[in-house]
Amino acid sequence: MTEKEQKIEELLSRNVGEVVDKNHLRDALKSGKKLRVKLGIDPTSPDLHLGHAVVLSKLREFQDLGCTAVLLIGDFTAQIGDPSGRDKTRPPLIQSDVKENMKHYLKQAGKVLDIKKTEVVYNSSWLGKLTTVDMLKLLSKVSVQQVIEREDFDRRLSEGKSVQMHELIYPVLVAYDSVAMKADVEMGGDDQFFNFLMGRAVMEKFDMQPQDILTTRLLVGTDGERKMSKSLGNYIGLNDEPSDMFGKVMSVRDDLIQKYFELATTMSADEIADIAKEFKNGTNPKTLKERLAFEIVKRYHGETAAQKAQENFEKVFSRHETPDDLPVLKLKAKNMTALDMVVASGIMKSRSEARRLIEQGGFEFDEKIIKNPLEEVVIHGGEVMRVGKKSFFKIS
Repeated sequence: MTEKEQKIEELLSRNVGEVVDKNHLRDALKSGKKLRVKLGIDPTSPDLHLGHAVVLSKLREFQDLGCTAVLLIGDFTAQIGDPSGRDKTRPPLIQSDVKENMKHYLKQAGKVLDIKKTEVVYNSSWLGKLTTVDMLKLLSKVSVQQVIEREDFDRRLSEGKSVQMHELIYPVLVAYDSVAMKADVEMGGDDQFFNFLMGRAVMEKFDMQPQDILTTRLLVGTDGERKMSKSLGNYIGLNDEPSDMFGKVMSVRDDLIQKYFELATTMSADEIADIAKEFKNGTNPKTLKERLAFEIVKRYHGETAAQKAQENFEKVFSRHETPDDLPVLKLKAKNMTALDMVVASGIMKSRSEARRLIEQGGFEFDEKIIKNPLEEVVIHGGEVMRVGKKSFFKIS
């Protein structure tokens, strides 16, 4: 087997869920055809995360084989909301939210893709131009049965929960993206398989060669239960600071260590198999997670940043010391209550959450733990404040 053939087989197998049509796609890749490979991302949040990186990495493999990587920013469909895997209707976004979320997408995607060789398109450029007549013609190509057979909708309907009309239209619009882009291949997570099959069906209705499909395995989020998701808040962002990224990886459940090595690092299959043996033979999971965290931080921030993040983690959690390079928190008053200081840090979402954290011993000022939310603190400047387990600030 040649080196190219080995790369193709790895592309079609490592971290892959479904491939349709596998033989057709393999032959196309071997032929050297410059396939148009589509990956769509709806900007429902400002952050890309490790779950996105799984499929971005696979898109990079296509790119390295000479294919055209097409990154589709779903600025139109984000205003509807993907119903995939949802047990209730996703709140729609307004256009200003979508634009704000899009600002840093390409920079984050560039941590994995070769952005200079990536074609970037926005589906508002064709979906936003569809007239009512155009939309009716498009919808006439899909039956209601095709749409409601998807597991998400079927489950909600059987439970007596509502399915809104705009949710039914979402997979049809995503399918039309493939028509407009003339996609040869569509990629995404396993939860997108239904949408991609819809793309094949709609392309055939337009007398086009149906796209091949490749899905990647889903990365479980930091809650250890559901897929990593921006809307669920259980994600590790590609733009997270090295120390935050390291700490979040260390919070991952022990039984997910091997999956994270497989999906979130670039380590070889042999190296990951060795990790699995170590875990089975009783190596302390904390030791393996430190290596995992190091590999992930190194991938997105470099080796020096990874080393520093690990040192800071050991200081805080092993030796209970204060980390280096603390963010500065500017406070206007010289006297503030503990509650007001925690709120000013922006770490907690509400005053009630901040109050509970203080009462549970999660607030420390100038090496003194304060449990009374209303206790007034005298501020001179230069003190160190800790909020929760790992958020430190230098007071200005």
